[in-house]
Amino acid sequence: MKTTNMKFIFGTLFLLFFIVSCKNESKADSTDPTTTNSTAATKTSGQAFIEEDGSTPNVLQIAIGSPDHTTLVAAVQAANLENALVNAGPLMVFAPTNEAFDALPEGTVENLLKPENMETLATILKHHVTAGNYSKDFLKKFKKLGQADDTNATVEVKGEDVYVGGAKIIASIPAGNGIVHVVDKVILPASE
Repeated sequence: MKTTNMKFIFGTLFLLFFIVSCKNESKADSTDPTTTNSTAATKTSGQAFIEEDGSTPNVLQIAIGSPDHTTLVAAVQAANLENALVNAGPLMVFAPTNEAFDALPEGTVENLLKPENMETLATILKHHVTAGNYSKDFLKKFKKLGQADDTNATVEVKGEDVYVGGAKIIASIPAGNGIVHVVDKVILPASE
C-alpha cells in the first residue's frame, strides 16, 4: 500500500513538473528575439539566486544588500563563488568593506577582477570564509581559524576588539546560514 501511494505521489509530482516545464518553455518561445533585456547579462542562475520569502537572509544576500560591500560582491561574482556562499553552512564570512578594498595598492582590485586572475581572486576570497557560526566574543577563545582556502588565519584579542588575520571585526550580522563579520581590512593569505 505504501509503495502504491509513493508511486502515485512521485507520478503526480513528475506530471506537475512536466506541465510547468511546458508552460515555461512556451513562454520562452513567445518572446521577441529582437528585443534585448539589459538584465540578461546579469547572473541569475544557480542556488544563489533562489528567493525565499520570510527567511533570514544568507551571507551572500546580506553582502548584496549592503552598500558598504559592493566591491566584495563584485569580487565574489567575478570569482564565480555565489553558490558557495549560499550553501547550508554554517559559514563565517569576514566581509571587508569597500574602504578596506580601497586601501589595497592602486590597481590591485581591478587586476584581480580580470578573468585571467579568477583563481587567485577565488583563493583570496576563500581566505575570508570559515566553517562555523561563532560570535565575536566566542572567537576570543581561538588562536587561529582554518579558512576555506586550506590555510589558517590568526585570531588576536586587543582589549574588547577581535582581529582575524590582522583585520578588526567592526560589526557582526547573523545570517540564515551563518554569520557575517564585517572587517576593516582585506585578509590576505600568508605567503609561504
